Amino acid sequence: MSVGFMLALWVGAPFFGAKSGAQTNKFVEILNIIEQDYAVDIDIDSLTESLIPLLLEQLDPHSTYISAEELEYINDPLQGSFEGIGIEFSIQNDTITVMRVIAGGPSERVKIHAGDRIVRVNDSIVAGVGITNSEVMKLLKGEKGSMVRLGVQRRGAAQLIDFEIIRDKIPLNSIPVSYMIDKEIAYLKLENFALKTPEEFRSHIANLRSQGMKKLIIDLRDNGGGVLNSAIFLANEFLAKGDLIVFTQGKNYAREDFRADGKGKCQDLGLAVLINEFSASASEVFAGAIQDNDRGIIVGRRSFGKGLVNRDFILPDNSAVRLTIQKFYTPSGRSIQKPFSAGIDAYHEDIQRRLEHGEFAHRDSILFVDSLQFTTRGGRTVYGGGGIMPDVFVPIDTVGYSGFFSLLEHRGIIYDFAFQYADRNRARLQKVKNIDEINSPEMYDEFLRYVRKSKGISTNVEDEKRSHTVIARQLHAYIVRNVFADQTLFYKLINRYDTTVQKALLLLQENKEIASLRSQ
Repeated sequence: MSVGFMLALWVGAPFFGAKSGAQTNKFVEILNIIEQDYAVDIDIDSLTESLIPLLLEQLDPHSTYISAEELEYINDPLQGSFEGIGIEFSIQNDTITVMRVIAGGPSERVKIHAGDRIVRVNDSIVAGVGITNSEVMKLLKGEKGSMVRLGVQRRGAAQLIDFEIIRDKIPLNSIPVSYMIDKEIAYLKLENFALKTPEEFRSHIANLRSQGMKKLIIDLRDNGGGVLNSAIFLANEFLAKGDLIVFTQGKNYAREDFRADGKGKCQDLGLAVLINEFSASASEVFAGAIQDNDRGIIVGRRSFGKGLVNRDFILPDNSAVRLTIQKFYTPSGRSIQKPFSAGIDAYHEDIQRRLEHGEFAHRDSILFVDSLQFTTRGGRTVYGGGGIMPDVFVPIDTVGYSGFFSLLEHRGIIYDFAFQYADRNRARLQKVKNIDEINSPEMYDEFLRYVRKSKGISTNVEDEKRSHTVIARQLHAYIVRNVFADQTLFYKLINRYDTTVQKALLLLQENKEIASLRSQ
């Protein structure tokens, strides 16, 4: 998993910096010797590219080398926009298939539709040639104002339809959805912390307040992090003047405290924050600030455990070294960085070990270290050294799980069928008066036939029966999203049965106080 980045800074700095000592010269000298005296010709630039990552691996798991090409794609989500044609796509049956057209983008303006197949880009055939996602991105992204020609196959059309699209700025939203769950409680999904997150958040909050919001569930599950300042902004919205949000410190960087200014617009809202094992970095800054100030309820499972601040040092060829320069600490003084002394492989296998250890199912299975105890403002005990432990633990939901269901998920079969079913029946399904009608026995029977005949999977009667409900719910949600291109409908359907969302909703409805959650 690629964990989010704590600090989005781009500064020019040579790779070796100003501190070039004997060991630095030794490294350069070895490269020179290889280039001059090695037995055969060698590409010294290629060798250097392969050596730099090995060097950085000796530091920590989050100090990395990023090529110039990779840097552009990595930073797009943090910038909050990119330049392209404005679609979401998936490669289906070796064909670029439009999954969603981004509102207000160039593709919407020329009437590209969800379900369209892109067969030709400029003069190149791109269907049936084994094209990859990265290759598609290179073809479709481009400088604002540049033109790309597409040949599109559309259901019901006898011939390819030609489009000329002028690329433009395409917004990337860090908040894909927010909506009212009941008359007072709202749900907001935050996927990453980008430069534009504050602007997005203000807009969503204003809309939710107009609908009567008094309490809020912020979903940070699977949020790998992002821009530190955006996490600080979000915490500031909920905390009182003078409250400590986070502090940072490093060998060459003095301690810096970040405190709330008292101008936050959400200080009156009840708050629940959802986290899981893939909530990392900036997500943990926000969750830690809320937890240590006893400001809201943290619900879910222990977070990832990334407490390092990274900075990009841009190299002359526009590649970068992303270097850890500081650690961050929650208001109680916790470093939530999990150990990495056993090596990078062990570090990234930590999530699997948690699963095998039983942590996702039982809170009591988590091993706490007394020396890492800290105290919140209200006197509650919290722990450092390995992520944020929620106030209210919710085990992973395994109801309906079976070998059959796992196979379908891992091979993407539920998603694939949902798209194809929606594509074939789009006109009919768009006319339904109640979207629950889409989740019909006929649809599910058609899915089972697809699994058996098209995918060659024999269904185990017991497993199929056990997983029927969870499979049907996923099919329903994916089909609705594909038919209506509506993220809100999708999340409403998914969250109906999401045990963590429902637990947070119940806690807010019952007005649970933080002090009452000590034993949960």
